[in-house]
Amino acid sequence: MSANIISENKKSDSNKLKVVLCWHMHQPQYQDPVSREYFLPWTYLHAMKDYVDMAAHMETRPAARAVVNFAPILLEQIDDYANQVQVFLADGTPIRDPLLAALASFVPTEKEAKLSLMKACLRVHEERFINRFPAYRHLADMANIFSQNPEMMRYIDERYLIDLLVWYHLAWIGETVRRDDERIKALIEKEFNYEADDRRILVSIIGELLSGVIGRYKKLSENGQVELSMTPYAHPIVPLMLDIKSARESMPDISLPELDQYPGGEERVHWHIQKGIETFRHYFGSAPTGCWPSEGGVSTQTMKILGEHGFRWTASGENVFRQSFSKYGQSSGEDANNETAEHHVLYHPYRIADSQTACFFRDDGLSDLIGFTYSTWHADDAVANMVNHLENIADSLNDPSDSVISIILDGENAWEHYPENGYYFLDALYARLCEHPKLELTTFSQCLDDGADVKSLPGMVAGSWVYGSFSTWIGDKDKNRGWDMLGDAKRVFDRVISSQRLSGEQLTRAEYQLAICEGSDWFWWFGDYNPGDSVSDFEYLFRQHLSSLYTLIGETPPEYLTHVFTHGGGTPQTGGVMRKGSD
Repeated sequence: MSANIISENKKSDSNKLKVVLCWHMHQPQYQDPVSREYFLPWTYLHAMKDYVDMAAHMETRPAARAVVNFAPILLEQIDDYANQVQVFLADGTPIRDPLLAALASFVPTEKEAKLSLMKACLRVHEERFINRFPAYRHLADMANIFSQNPEMMRYIDERYLIDLLVWYHLAWIGETVRRDDERIKALIEKEFNYEADDRRILVSIIGELLSGVIGRYKKLSENGQVELSMTPYAHPIVPLMLDIKSARESMPDISLPELDQYPGGEERVHWHIQKGIETFRHYFGSAPTGCWPSEGGVSTQTMKILGEHGFRWTASGENVFRQSFSKYGQSSGEDANNETAEHHVLYHPYRIADSQTACFFRDDGLSDLIGFTYSTWHADDAVANMVNHLENIADSLNDPSDSVISIILDGENAWEHYPENGYYFLDALYARLCEHPKLELTTFSQCLDDGADVKSLPGMVAGSWVYGSFSTWIGDKDKNRGWDMLGDAKRVFDRVISSQRLSGEQLTRAEYQLAICEGSDWFWWFGDYNPGDSVSDFEYLFRQHLSSLYTLIGETPPEYLTHVFTHGGGTPQTGGVMRKGSD
């Protein structure tokens, strides 16, 4: 095939530069596979803060458009939490999340449990969560004194812990809810001495928010404001499952695990995609037309498989485009080393040979401004800066209507670094973009429907949205050790499956547990450059999930799964929950 970049000569009627905001929502499975308790609370906390706020901003501006991507395993957890709260309120059945259960009905009495609860209630952005509320600041100061002087723990009473729990959850409530819900306003105004009725009101509000999240996005989709898309079921790194050695396409000298090839990787990729589609259809009533592959991880083989499953579009990072363009696009007449020219060709979707899936590419600079820079700016200045960048791009293009600017980032992790959970920034951003004479907020599918200038490349260099490589998930000795552990478990799984010892529900549970182990988040956190607490949490859960897999298939877990194999200690920006697309 010719390496020329070929256009599909269809045109949009609009002369505006198309801008797509794509918000990716995902959390791994935090449930301890043995106790069935949620080991970490981030799913319900982000749901009642970020997933709620992001929907509310769209609901207040009917002209706004965005793509919202959900990991299917996150949808299941939101649903599970909503059901648990509903059942608790109905008959008192305990909630299987220690923090939410403590707020609802139980406060520990043992010294170590009290200390653990206090520390959990301080794991927030201090400036944005604690300092904003004088009552929470007072309680946090007391907690710091108690933590530094453990002998004083005996003086901590139930009332103090209840107040701390209530304020922790009030601080996590979405900003749009805080402004509109009179019950929340009353709880904030009370400040101290919360009673059982106050706690029940707060738990009821949390339950309402959790129960409404999925339906709100479904309605936004039905109204044409939001295009909903998905990630493969448990968020695996698809190109590495297909071919671990594909990591060398972007990093030829990377050190790889002893695992030469993930066993049955292609079969597992198809499983994650199909299971993801089924889960998406269950919650939203239809199959998705687009797929943000886990961590924007693509390769030539990945693109072909996405096409086989009928996806119209996918997306990845700017550096994947740069590397693919450099390798495959040289004969197009564009200068790959000319920054202006390269940006112009960045702003188009591409198809590769033998795939019907169009791939859009993230503008790293614009996306990372939202993720890492604007949180310390005045909202109006930040939005003015973003709009100025977009206007400059539009002015530099001969025909802006032929181009698409893809701004892609987490829809959950950035906002806790912003004042008021990004309320003013997001409100102003949608307002300016909706009314702008040169810019058109749209979605990826709408771009294709409007005749986006889709170009062709013979292949795609394997990589992710982070640096265009897979270095965040493989190559470090601890990350490689994690892959080897996963490979060991998969080989035993395959042996047991081939023996036909498993069937029915037992087989279904084992496949589900394997999928959890294949998720990308465990490998993201392994390594000394990440914070110690986070590494410890994810390392523990990974070993627990692998041990549970062995148990489910009737095998004894390896002894090495009882030992910690990776430690943190770093202090990355934003606590490590986000990365920049480019250095």
